[in-house]
Amino acid sequence: MALAWMYLFLAATFEIGMAIALKLNEGWTRLVPSVLAVASGLISIFLLALSMRSLPVGTAYAVWTGTGAVGIATLGMLFFHESASPLRIFFLVLTFVGIMGLRFASES
Repeated sequence: MALAWMYLFLAATFEIGMAIALKLNEGWTRLVPSVLAVASGLISIFLLALSMRSLPVGTAYAVWTGTGAVGIATLGMLFFHESASPLRIFFLVLTFVGIMGLRFASES
């Protein structure tokens, strides 16, 4: 089960990498970020599928998308000067708490 969670969090990391590459590829006009976006997306989905061998589909998918969303929103604030309003941060923290809740609830 621990291996499935490792696959899932690696999948979310590659999803974050895909989103950053999509931001940098300027509408598929830059080769390296475009290739990285596609490769990261494929790796992410492959790792997600591996995690679903042991994890419930609803939990795995929710944790994957939620972790990716929190990660890319945080990096967007840090590196792309996106809004870091207190309300936005509050809801990102709330999302993170939900992700952790799903993680720990799946073990019971």
